[in-house]
Amino acid sequence: MAQGIDHITIVGASGQMGSRFSADFAGLGLTVSGLGSRSSHEDVRAALSGCDLLLLSVPVTAMDAVLGRVSPHLEAPTILCDVGSVKVMPVKAMLKRYEGPVVGTHPLFGAVIPEGFEPKVAVMPGRERDADAAASVADLFTRCGYTCFDSTPADHDRAMAYIQGLNYTSTVAFLAAARDVDGIKEFVTPSFKRRLDAAAKMLTQDTELFEIISESNPFLQEVSRKFMSYLSLAAGGDLDLLADRAQWWWRNEESY
Repeated sequence: MAQGIDHITIVGASGQMGSRFSADFAGLGLTVSGLGSRSSHEDVRAALSGCDLLLLSVPVTAMDAVLGRVSPHLEAPTILCDVGSVKVMPVKAMLKRYEGPVVGTHPLFGAVIPEGFEPKVAVMPGRERDADAAASVADLFTRCGYTCFDSTPADHDRAMAYIQGLNYTSTVAFLAAARDVDGIKEFVTPSFKRRLDAAAKMLTQDTELFEIISESNPFLQEVSRKFMSYLSLAAGGDLDLLADRAQWWWRNEESY
């Protein structure tokens, strides 16, 4: 049975996503406390007293350090939850540090949601016995206006190895190779300009973020090898086959 969530503490509440969720939860009339890198042990203890949900909105590289600070003050039935872009390693770290309910989530959007884009949240229980806690977290995000769906850490990371990891690494490799052509900027077409525009934020503002989440994804090497096999098909002239497989995205456009 899903438990009610009335008091939420967010680690990283002043960050972009932490700020968004703080506003969302407060808008529901819930009690929201924030913790940051400068919070004292007393601040942590006070924020977790009577807390129903502890939400970690921190980089994956900071997960161990943050868990080291908060886990001594955590006890069931408080739900420990994160909102990171990779799940296998963070969920494993949370389970190692906490015997209470653990839920991994990934909001598939940034602090600013593009118009017309449906904001979804992947939700996954840390253990089988955490299914009710996951349902409570999904209900919370649903009340905030997000669409939730069930997943597992492995299924999530394998998909995100394509959506984030391979998207980043293949774009970096492609544009790095293209710059080797002398005078290439004179030949830019509208379609190539659209690709540059799509990559601009990722490579000029979010490079460090994408490097971290790509390197933290345990499935990136597997996915990269598969991608190389498709490049080999292209090099062999099998473009019709590849184009037919790629057109699946538009044949199933209603699915996303």
